Amino acid sequence: MKISPPEFDSPKIRRVYDEDTETWWFSVIDVVQVLTQQADYQTAREYWNQLNERLNKEGSESATNCHRLKLAAADGKNYLTDVATAETMLRVVQSIPSPKAEPLKLWLAQVGDEYLQEKADPARLLDRARQAWHQQGRSAEWITQRMTGQVTHGKPTDHMSEPELIFAALAELSTRQISERVVASGMTENKSATQSGGHIAAQARQQLESQTGKPVMTGANCLPPVAGKALKAIKASRKA
Repeated sequence: MKISPPEFDSPKIRRVYDEDTETWWFSVIDVVQVLTQQADYQTAREYWNQLNERLNKEGSESATNCHRLKLAAADGKNYLTDVATAETMLRVVQSIPSPKAEPLKLWLAQVGDEYLQEKADPARLLDRARQAWHQQGRSAEWITQRMTGQVTHGKPTDHMSEPELIFAALAELSTRQISERVVASGMTENKSATQSGGHIAAQARQQLESQTGKPVMTGANCLPPVAGKALKAIKASRKA
């Protein structure tokens, strides 16, 4: 499942996408918090508990169709939270008088429509990312470099196994934290931090291999070899 915390005005409405069923699950309490315009999460939670109890007594499907999934809270921990599909959420919205009701209905419908459009045309997802970075005040050059960097980084990692990805992430994390600790600047200091980060990941990899008796790196997931003519063309372009 993919978890996304989109903005709806100021509060965040957490949502989870289930790829197996192609269904969005929305945090009920987050939606209730928007509708009741409560700044306090616990107050919105108490409101939902009372509303849920009333809906249960009335035999409403809005209550019976809710599920519970673990979502990240403000403290960074994951807690079981009531979630519902867009269809069920629309019923909940109708049960709460609020000036936010109509905008929220349109947003719920838009979420599903945006995903279908992005699935059919992935370029829409890139456009949305550019727009989000632009709203954060990022320059056009920064956005271009960021997206180029992600593509460049993704080419080799697309062919990595899970252990290789984990140790690569460990090397990157170690390098970043070491660089921050020593306030690295310039090529020499950053090179030293990179070597130290790589050494930490290498030690961890060797320890795992000694315990499991299996190599982390294998040739099964390597990029396919470049054909002879293509390789000559690449070499020729580099000499040009």
